[in-house]
Amino acid sequence: MKFAIALFAPPHAPSSRRALRFAEAVLAGGHEINRLFFYQDGVHNASGSIVTPQDELDLPAQWRAFVERHKLDAVVCIAAALRRGVLDAQEAQRYGRAAIAVTPPWELSGLGQLHEAAQQADRLVCFGGV
Repeated sequence: MKFAIALFAPPHAPSSRRALRFAEAVLAGGHEINRLFFYQDGVHNASGSIVTPQDELDLPAQWRAFVERHKLDAVVCIAAALRRGVLDAQEAQRYGRAAIAVTPPWELSGLGQLHEAAQQADRLVCFGGV
């Protein structure tokens, strides 16, 4: 079965950890993830600028390792990212900002990527959000 997974919650929210554990279980069960899509405050899970306290789970680092290990398509909503200052090199240059928070394997792209993922997957599973 093909899954598309959308995450709307920030790294410190319980649903972010649940989304990662679900994604791990999907692959462990022999299924496929056609796209991970990070939206709203979920874009912070793709940020390399977050410093997690030593006594807490570093979910951004775990998401990065998971995406890299499995060579997954990981898309960060560009509109949500810009609104929250989560920029890649191209957008930082475009808007004259010094901070770059998003680097590969993450890709900034539009909401159409979520729509496409939902159309290509057997199931769209969403975590977090209001």
